[in-house]
Amino acid sequence: MRPTGATLVIGATGTTGSRVTAGLAARGIPVRAASRKATPVEGAQAVRFDWNEDATWGDALAGVGRVYLVPPIGSSDPAAVMLPFLRTAREGGVRRAVLLSSSAIPAGGPAVGQVHAELPGLFEEWAVLRPSWFMQNFAGHTPHARSIRDEGAIRTASGQGRVGFIDAADIAAVAVRALTDEKAPNADLILTGPQALSYDEVAAILTEVTGRPVAHRHLTFEELRDRWAAEIPLEFATMLAAMDRAIAEGAEARTSDSVQRLTGRAPGTLRAFAERELRRSS
Repeated sequence: MRPTGATLVIGATGTTGSRVTAGLAARGIPVRAASRKATPVEGAQAVRFDWNEDATWGDALAGVGRVYLVPPIGSSDPAAVMLPFLRTAREGGVRRAVLLSSSAIPAGGPAVGQVHAELPGLFEEWAVLRPSWFMQNFAGHTPHARSIRDEGAIRTASGQGRVGFIDAADIAAVAVRALTDEKAPNADLILTGPQALSYDEVAAILTEVTGRPVAHRHLTFEELRDRWAAEIPLEFATMLAAMDRAIAEGAEARTSDSVQRLTGRAPGTLRAFAERELRRSS
């Protein structure tokens, strides 16, 4: 059964949102592509949306039945704006909400964890996607990608901890199913790639694929916090550094079958991602 009404994709020009928009459009589903500048997106109706400007919410939600939620970037308290928006969405007829969260943040935890805790009480149809660290963190203009290009190094406070790195394409594939399947998941879904890798192993794979030496430089929690704080607010930098410390303690050393179960195909490997996204620019 096709969803009724349009599907609103918040963050439609971002890493997962752009892929979710493309996946929905490929199925012939009407999509509202929401971004702060109403940037045109192929196959979708662009609409201006800003979490911090509630005057933009009404037009974005008009005629919408389902919504994909990407929290405001860099906010340590996204619930302050997201929960009022979600109540407005429910009152306006939205029936299903799919929230992008993080494997590092459980329901009721900090930041988006507060939104996660409230979501099942707001919508009868829902899903919370909790992906592990994105493979895309090693490409483009991200901090890791910059340090790889400029210094031949990945700098973390994760020690020998392992992470089930996941391709954003796989996250989007799960999101599209969660938005369009006749029955909503109504679940908290941990999303990972097929392997849990240390950053030492990541560096070795990137070296092999690109032909350029990449090393993993081990930082302390304080060193990483201060490094992040040079670019982002201290509170958010501290939270990110704490996530690395949790990795070192084994919090992310896991894999899940969620991608396979919801999409019918295995998630992509880091090597396949690097060969697709990094080899061509090496």
